[in-house]
Amino acid sequence: MSFRLARPSDAPILAAISIEVWLGTYIRRGVDTFFAEFALNEFTAPKLTAILEDPREHVIVSENEDGLDGFIRITQGKVAPVTGCSTLEISTLYVQPRHHGRGLGRGLLEQGLLYAKSVEAPSVWLTTNSENTPAIAFYLKQGFEKVGTTHFRIHDQAYLNDVFRRMVARYLYERSTVRYGLFASINPPTADAFGQAEHSVRHSRPSATAVSRPC
Repeated sequence: MSFRLARPSDAPILAAISIEVWLGTYIRRGVDTFFAEFALNEFTAPKLTAILEDPREHVIVSENEDGLDGFIRITQGKVAPVTGCSTLEISTLYVQPRHHGRGLGRGLLEQGLLYAKSVEAPSVWLTTNSENTPAIAFYLKQGFEKVGTTHFRIHDQAYLNDVFRRMVARYLYERSTVRYGLFASINPPTADAFGQAEHSVRHSRPSATAVSRPC
């Protein structure tokens, strides 16, 4: 697997991956107009371009020999819907379903945690649909803890979401850079920035049965 920072030219690819993952994960019995219009209006190349050009956003992609197969988006300055969290949100963690089981989600998450460490965030937070049991199991396995609930809204519809947090200090810099090396080549952190720590999508969705964002 190969990771790199996203480029503006990746925007249409990220939009396509988002539509594929969102519909495939959350719309299981058939696509109606309500959810189709949401997906087509929400996941567009212009919106993804705006995200990639926003200095508060940090997007890392996973790439194979044929193209991109997943990405993680980390957003700075986002106030969590519950207390006790930092303002650094894992807004999106998407991997194409056909690539599940290869460790891409875990790898992208580890790259996101490295970034969080590089900006000295004490923790990261995210939300995922409360019915998305595979995603919830994934995040719990990766050291997240449930710290509350919120709702994701599409127009007048509200969907219960769980809020998860992970402390960044639990992640060891040496382990991650040896394993993946992204920040060693793009933005080398100092030993002081990472210290001697021990080892260690934004849209949450209507109904869920598979690992997504976020998630």
